[in-house]
Amino acid sequence: MRLQKRLALIGALFLAVFSAGTAAFMLVEGWPFLDALYMTTITLSTVGFQEVHPLSTGGRLVAMALILGGTGSLAYGLSVVTAFIVEGELRDVLGKRRMEKALAKLHGHVIVCGAGETGKHVVEELLKTHTPCVVIEQNLVRLKHLERFGPTPVIEGDATDGEVLTRARIGVARGLITTLPSDKDNLFVILTARELNPKLRIVSRAIQDDSDPKLRKAGADAVVSANQIGGLRLVSEMIRPQVVSFLDSMLRDPHRVLRVEEAEVVPGSPVVGKTLGALDLINRVGLVVIAKRHGPEGDYEYNPKGSSRLEVGDFLIVCGGPGQIDALREVLARG
Repeated sequence: MRLQKRLALIGALFLAVFSAGTAAFMLVEGWPFLDALYMTTITLSTVGFQEVHPLSTGGRLVAMALILGGTGSLAYGLSVVTAFIVEGELRDVLGKRRMEKALAKLHGHVIVCGAGETGKHVVEELLKTHTPCVVIEQNLVRLKHLERFGPTPVIEGDATDGEVLTRARIGVARGLITTLPSDKDNLFVILTARELNPKLRIVSRAIQDDSDPKLRKAGADAVVSANQIGGLRLVSEMIRPQVVSFLDSMLRDPHRVLRVEEAEVVPGSPVVGKTLGALDLINRVGLVVIAKRHGPEGDYEYNPKGSSRLEVGDFLIVCGGPGQIDALREVLARG
């Protein structure tokens, strides 16, 4: 039972005791309402003032019943409030312990700095695609709002603080996305993060168009401008509405998560030297390879043929659900 309901029950109980006591004094002693109410009040509060009128035997019995009933109601009320406080503190302690355990297990995760209007969409997408992440945000209310997307570790703190980033296990993180509302704050996050983990992939939000080179110079691997993305979207809605509708349907389908993803051919993979046709990915995992790229800087081979051979460092670009992507990576890792 929630605290509001418990308090309402306690209030109703006290009101019932007061009403019953007042009515009893009026009935047994024949007193007017105000005298009966006053006698009920001093009896329940155990103040001990002089009786309004001499009590009869029946009046004394009423007074004794009120004392017992009032004391019991008060004890119940105090127990409810005390239990709520203890349970709340216990929940906080257990919640913090669970959070620390969840943080300790993180490896190869993404750190999201900021849970504002942009950050919450970032977290939602990461959770939809089964990408482990941890969120850093100073506003506790914003962190609470993330609970609707699903369970994910959160840290209430300043993302520009090295100790907070260390607590988020930045040393073993896969990447960091900073979505703070100020380019200056994002710049500080990038500098601190890059110092703590030189190999970390960092993606930053840019507020001002001229902030891109500054953020990249500070250590960002990629910078996303909301203004630029918004402009491209507006033009796309005008000249290629069916493509936009297709992508929206793919990204926002509530019944299925479908994304364009990448999978890398790592050293030691048994598929090295094999052709795409030999892998038969369409039948094994239900995926069609849209493009292939050798290394992060190589040229794209669009709609690669079945005779295209795989090499270490190749990236396969495919479109599928999280389960299919996991199956593809399993094939590339184990053959």
